[in-house]
Amino acid sequence: MSIQPISGKATPTSIATKPASTAKEKSAAPQITESAKDNVDFTAVAKEITKAFESSQGTAVIDENRVQAVKDALSKGSYPINAEKIATKMIQIEREQFNNSR
Repeated sequence: MSIQPISGKATPTSIATKPASTAKEKSAAPQITESAKDNVDFTAVAKEITKAFESSQGTAVIDENRVQAVKDALSKGSYPINAEKIATKMIQIEREQFNNSR
């Protein structure tokens, strides 16, 4: 490999350019008029999601009665704890997070 000395002169490079379009090509382009409007079409799934979201706005996010029942059962020591179910769910969550992190 040889190193060429810098002469201070710019070396011409060829740049590929797009040929100028002709009047005929310009007239073939679609014309946008002032009456053209933007349109948005929602799919049936999007409509159902919107409907479900709107109907859920009136319901409480937290079931206070259920929360109180669990608190009472925990304080009495009568709340059933299924360790196998908890472990299975933890493994499932870990697998989902691992697959989503790829």
